[in-house]
Amino acid sequence: MTAAPTRTAGLPQLLVLLAASSLSVLGAVLIAPVLPQMSAHFADVPGVGVLVPLVLTVPALVIGLTAPFAGVIVDRIGRIRILLVALVVYAAAGTAPLWLDDLGSIIASRVVVGVCEAAIMTSATTLIGDYWTGDRRNRYLGLQATVATISATAFIAVGGALGVGGWRAPFWMYLVSLILVIPAARLLWTDGGSSSAKDSVRVALPWRTLVVPCLVSVVGGAVFYALIVQLSFVLNGIGVTSSGLIGAATAVMSIATAAGAALFGKLVQFGRRTLLTAEFALAGAGLVVVFASGSLPVILLGAVITGFATGVLLPTLLTWAVDRLDYAARGRGTGLWTGALFVGEFLSPLVIAAFAAVAGGLRGGIAVLGGLSVAVAVALWIALNGHRDRRSEPVQLASSATETPNILR
Repeated sequence: MTAAPTRTAGLPQLLVLLAASSLSVLGAVLIAPVLPQMSAHFADVPGVGVLVPLVLTVPALVIGLTAPFAGVIVDRIGRIRILLVALVVYAAAGTAPLWLDDLGSIIASRVVVGVCEAAIMTSATTLIGDYWTGDRRNRYLGLQATVATISATAFIAVGGALGVGGWRAPFWMYLVSLILVIPAARLLWTDGGSSSAKDSVRVALPWRTLVVPCLVSVVGGAVFYALIVQLSFVLNGIGVTSSGLIGAATAVMSIATAAGAALFGKLVQFGRRTLLTAEFALAGAGLVVVFASGSLPVILLGAVITGFATGVLLPTLLTWAVDRLDYAARGRGTGLWTGALFVGEFLSPLVIAAFAAVAGGLRGGIAVLGGLSVAVAVALWIALNGHRDRRSEPVQLASSATETPNILR
């Protein structure tokens, strides 16, 4: 049974949780601009062409693999304890490449960063679910996605600026997590106390209501990450080599993603059936538009369509999973969803590469992923309408895992 809140959360708590959530984005994009410098520095290391990109991507894989376990620990030990420990270790592991000069050791430190990001993201998202309900929770989860998107653009710019001082310089940014430790310790709390944490181990996770949202979120993660990774390569393929122009195109897509996430709180009134099908259909259509023409404006249009759709998609998928969880299972459920999303993001370039091998190139592979996204939209429309609630409640969001196991709820 959900514990009654003993305090009322407000803007200070929201700001701390949004800032903490953005740390996983920092890990994903900050060092992207200095990867060529790292490759040059480690040029004599066998397999450098594979190992250096792993420095950027391995945290996402680790988040995908460990977030479900982080959710278990969050429910058993407590949200705040895990968050505080993860913030401190994140700073230590994140700055480790400043003094490490072995590529294998650097990758090992990035594995630890991924574990910390899984704990931070799971704790922060779980606490948002604890502190707020209903429309306010939906708005704040949408705001979480908005902040993450804006942060990604900002962190890429910061990483590039710091990279002027050498490939190690951007790693100093990982110390920012220490700024959040004292505010998190003073401003955050866990509703229900230690008894709820102890009782949570006896509350079963509602697998029947989580499995479909998590499986769909794997596909959603792959679609969301597709153009984040591939847009620069697509533009290079049509002869656009200016880093300034590529950066501007990426920024426009990021703004579209942020706009979609920001509008989630208003769009949720249309109901999850409509949103999920429209989001996957629009995202897929945008990817197909990217394939359809070698013109920069057309490709940018497709990127904007996909960016906007995935901006709304992420909070829709998250609320689909989180809204059905009681307090005692919320950490585990949030961790499971986070893991599913990041597994999808990690698989995205691999899936596109496989599609590209049979579709005649990168843009063809992106088009196939777009077709898959549209197919998911059709399948969801059929499945969700097949499970339509007999009481005809297309907008109501479920808040309890004990309700009828309708896959839409």
